[in-house]
Amino acid sequence: MAAAALKSCSVWRFVKLRSLLRSGVPCVSSVPSVPSLTFHTTTSSLMGATVEEFDQAKSRLAALKKDPGNEVKLKIYALFKQATLGPCNAPKPGMLDFVNKAKWDAWKSLGSISQDDAREQYCNLIGSLVEAEGGSSAQLAAKPAGSGATYQTLLVTTEDDITTIKLNRPAKKNAITPEMYEEIIAALEQATNDDSKFAVFTGAGDFYCSGNDLSNFTKIPEGGVQEMARQGGELLRRYVRAYIDFPKPLVAVVNGPAVGISVTVLGLFDLVYATERATFHTPFSQLGQSAEGCSSYTFPRIMGPSKASELLLFNKKLTATQACELGLITEVFPDSSFQSEVWARLKAYARLPPQSLALSKQLIRSMDKQHLYAVNDAEVERLMERWTSEECFNAVMSFFQAKAKL
Repeated sequence: MAAAALKSCSVWRFVKLRSLLRSGVPCVSSVPSVPSLTFHTTTSSLMGATVEEFDQAKSRLAALKKDPGNEVKLKIYALFKQATLGPCNAPKPGMLDFVNKAKWDAWKSLGSISQDDAREQYCNLIGSLVEAEGGSSAQLAAKPAGSGATYQTLLVTTEDDITTIKLNRPAKKNAITPEMYEEIIAALEQATNDDSKFAVFTGAGDFYCSGNDLSNFTKIPEGGVQEMARQGGELLRRYVRAYIDFPKPLVAVVNGPAVGISVTVLGLFDLVYATERATFHTPFSQLGQSAEGCSSYTFPRIMGPSKASELLLFNKKLTATQACELGLITEVFPDSSFQSEVWARLKAYARLPPQSLALSKQLIRSMDKQHLYAVNDAEVERLMERWTSEECFNAVMSFFQAKAKL
């Protein structure tokens, strides 16, 4: 009787949370946003959007139902011109030719960014607009080499012996949904079996990843909150295990802020390169939750117990420089040259002998593999308990209510 009452109470609490979300309360990683008129001048990424993806983005632009506004349309125009013609060298229109002068100014402001980089930014922007209308960013999804699969939340490409897995929900700051968890597991399996020498994770847009999409908490299955926690726990267990088992070197290219599980799993990567504007935040206790991604073991080993506690217990946010000093990050790069420097280095690493890379990685991981499995299991069991607790519910509710007042 008491158990039934508790279950009913838990369901009511999460229904209340779902109602709060649907009433328009902003969510850190789930509220659609229109990109601001900020032109990036980073040097070309060596693994940018393909011509096919660019053509798909043009088609999706024509299908938009809502006018994105003049500022965004100017940004789209400028990126398109830069991607197709290169830097602006057209004569400046006269002062009274207001429309063409605005277009010229927008294009000119992109400076010398490469056509490849402009093409990638164009695809990301169109993807954000499509998602903001409630559509899918699947137009940017890539068919993996040698596979008939198409990812809906990722861009997965193999080029120059590198498999790149790009989180592709830029309008939601690459927040992770259950679908994305499953696709990342599948992408890691693909990278295990393909001919690449290592795999690279990065994010589309200005964020690396904003952690879990908190709207996941509002999707209560038929079995109630206990069943939601069980399903979530098993998915998390498989997700983290996919990183533990990955047999090739794994590299994170952290192109912006990282939150939650996108930070905790970094302890399972072999290299982590970050732009100087990246930040690293694990606000678990703030949300009534606990650590995952084997971070309860890897973080103390990397940075020492007291520094790990600042992150995992007391929600300290690190700058890229601080994270590098603690050993979580391999190297920090200026934002203006981040993509070009990192990808030039990765392409050089891809010329190394593949068996030497894989066998050396496996030798290093074998020392800890069984212990990492045990840590992952313990963290998942603790989180399943946390997700069904009154404390977790109240903390998540307080978070949403605080955001509603902003």
